[in-house]
Amino acid sequence: MTSPQPAETRTQGRRAQTATLAEIAREAGVSAPTVSKVLNGRADVAPGTRSRVEGLLRAHGYRRRRAEATRSPLIDLVFHELESAWAMEVIRGVENVARDEGLSVVLSESAGRLTPGRTWADQVAARRPHGVILVLSGLDESGRALLTSRSIPFVVMDPAGDPGTDVPSIGATNWQGGLAATRHLVDLGHTRIGAISGPTQMMCSRARVDGYRAALETAGLPVDPGLIMTGDFHHEAGYRQGLALLRREDRPTAVFAGNDLQALGLYEAARELGLRIPEDLSVVGFDDLPVARWVGPPLTTVRQPLTEMAEAAAKLVLDLGRDEGSAAATRVELATSLVVRSSTAAPAGA
Repeated sequence: MTSPQPAETRTQGRRAQTATLAEIAREAGVSAPTVSKVLNGRADVAPGTRSRVEGLLRAHGYRRRRAEATRSPLIDLVFHELESAWAMEVIRGVENVARDEGLSVVLSESAGRLTPGRTWADQVAARRPHGVILVLSGLDESGRALLTSRSIPFVVMDPAGDPGTDVPSIGATNWQGGLAATRHLVDLGHTRIGAISGPTQMMCSRARVDGYRAALETAGLPVDPGLIMTGDFHHEAGYRQGLALLRREDRPTAVFAGNDLQALGLYEAARELGLRIPEDLSVVGFDDLPVARWVGPPLTTVRQPLTEMAEAAAKLVLDLGRDEGSAAATRVELATSLVVRSSTAAPAGA
């Protein structure tokens, strides 16, 4: 006798088991249509019932067959913050791929949280997109289980932390970029080089500062903790921490600003203190946003291929949805490169 609902397969130890919607419904004490509503992100399910059904779906390793999952012509793009030119470069890359595939892009923001909340996950389940791209964000266990059970593939771009070996991700060579930025300043003759990092909990930020340290150590220069300031990748942090660095009696003659927005804040701090760039202070950013070419003087920076990274993330998530890629251990890093402009020069008197 055939099951009234499609069977899904999971592996527990060496024994393959099956779980059907009907079985999960019986175990949860609800009807099969109620389980289906939970799977489809419907709002008309009591919170306690939803939680109980979701727990059973996770426990049984339920995964909807891709053939069953009627997808909407959408890609979900999730930012932890959506307020800068950096985000625009990412959006442009995803839009390039979506347009070629006849898809639209849904933007959402997790309000500064590095893990989107449950409401967002329910909305995605209801939309049933072709895939989800999370930028500088991740998913907790329940969010991952929810998307997996609906056969909605996801990719993390520029992950804030270690996404795990089973989470596909697209990143950049941040350590190499920090190394190249600092080595450029060392080669110009600078020996007191400051740094303004991004948030310490972000993997990309730590990698850039590690590259900065490696360049100093390789050159035989001391790493002065007092010259390393913590920012948040925003203009205001570059200005505030820049003032702190430049007001020191033994101020640095050059600063690696961690990203372009902080570099622009540092420009403002230098102007306020009457320091000229690059005559009195050399500045290097990171990202190579379009504004880096037009600011005065044009900014030396490390190019992070944001648009290309976003395109790669979009292609990967669509390939995963077509079963053309393997989610396991799919981790790609695109190369960064130093772009030398007019904000760096040899220190005065060198």
